[in-house]
Amino acid sequence: MRSLQDWKENTMLHKKLENYQIILASSSPRRANILKQLGLKFEQISPEIDEDIFIADPQKPNKYVERIAVAKFMSVLKSLQEVPGNRIIIGLDTIVYLEDTILGKPKDSKEAYEFLKKLSGKTHIVYTGFAGEIVKDDKTNIFLFSEKTSVKFSKITDEEIYSYIETKEPLDKAGAYGIQGYGSQFIEKINGCYFNVMGFPVNLFYKLIRGKI
Repeated sequence: MRSLQDWKENTMLHKKLENYQIILASSSPRRANILKQLGLKFEQISPEIDEDIFIADPQKPNKYVERIAVAKFMSVLKSLQEVPGNRIIIGLDTIVYLEDTILGKPKDSKEAYEFLKKLSGKTHIVYTGFAGEIVKDDKTNIFLFSEKTSVKFSKITDEEIYSYIETKEPLDKAGAYGIQGYGSQFIEKINGCYFNVMGFPVNLFYKLIRGKI
């Protein structure tokens, strides 16, 4: 019987990328865990950018996350020494979008409460910007996409919100919730890529590597 490790090492992604150096331009442990689950070896480098300098256009949330994803990718690219051979660098940024308002990571518990109160009983959109480069045989291809997933929240009470905030989970996540953690109990349904809500659109990545986009 084949082990999980055997399966990971024979997936399409693993076969396509076994001769690449993969660099994740993100400090997110959740994005790193997704790549680990896919059985990929990679280096994680935290980009050094000031996200506050990016002015959000409420009418174009996809362009906003794309700009920040590009900035993260470029920050890490500039920090690298010459990397011989094939490589992939991936920069990402994720936001929650509700009623023409962009919700990033909350500044504190008070703002986390405000975000969750707004999300209660409503459907919002999660956008992830996905930018970087693929270098193969000394040829460089730049990519830039954004992915969106709609998420429906159940109606939640103040008591539920405060109890959730006490877990500290909301404080480092866009929109003040984590779909993969305690926040999952508030999710009524989603339409789109589940992993996009976690910050790494796996199917988009798969199609990119397979040359389907």
